[in-house]
Amino acid sequence: MTEVLNHKQVGQKITRMAFEIYERNLHASGGMVVAGITGMGTILAHLLATELRKISPLQVEEVEVLLDKQAVTATDVQLSSPIALKGKTIILVDDVLNTGKTLVYALKPFLEHEVEKMEIAVLVNRSHGLFPVKPDYTGFELATTFNEHIRVDFSGNNYSVHLL
Repeated sequence: MTEVLNHKQVGQKITRMAFEIYERNLHASGGMVVAGITGMGTILAHLLATELRKISPLQVEEVEVLLDKQAVTATDVQLSSPIALKGKTIILVDDVLNTGKTLVYALKPFLEHEVEKMEIAVLVNRSHGLFPVKPDYTGFELATTFNEHIRVDFSGNNYSVHLL
């Protein structure tokens, strides 16, 4: 197991991503929804939303995208709570982008609404694009083989990213 990013580096990536999101969405008059995919995506979404609230006047809401990452085709994808999405900028967040399959299925709850704009943010992009999904915001690009795995750890106050 090799540490790719330590706690300080993860924090810096999150701060930089939040600034990028703010810069590209200065005029999000309808507000913004940061939607984290179940698991580490939800934690990363919360950290990004917290940073966005610190640095910007944007109205930032949070919601969790509930899905089973092991069986995305077999489960109903839904949001953790009802939330008004019309006219809002949506930032869909996950910890690692592997093939893009999870992100494609996670878009489903938003397709039924007239959102202003939809963007994707990931902490680590492995660049194994089997599905036509590319992140708008990436904390770290890492070329890996399909046999290698990335583990993001947000437990406690010591965040890290490891290559396994």
